[in-house]
Amino acid sequence: MQPLVDELKHLIIRHLNLEDVDPQSVSPDEPLFGGGLGLDSVDALELVMLMETNYGAKIESSDSGRKAFASLKTLADFVQAHRKK
Repeated sequence: MQPLVDELKHLIIRHLNLEDVDPQSVSPDEPLFGGGLGLDSVDALELVMLMETNYGAKIESSDSGRKAFASLKTLADFVQAHRKK
């Protein structure tokens, strides 16, 4: 699971242009929103598209999005369970 967490971390930082964020400083258990990476609602929309485009993992509702985007670890769990092979 750690390789996927690292992949997601780098993908998010690169795609959302978070150049000032050191990937090594981001814990897999930190909240993505309101802490950790400090993402906002616009970033959430970008993440939904990013997960679908890169992994085929669709976030069907705001509730499932909230759970998936709680942290890098929960996002990796979501991608692992929903990615298109």
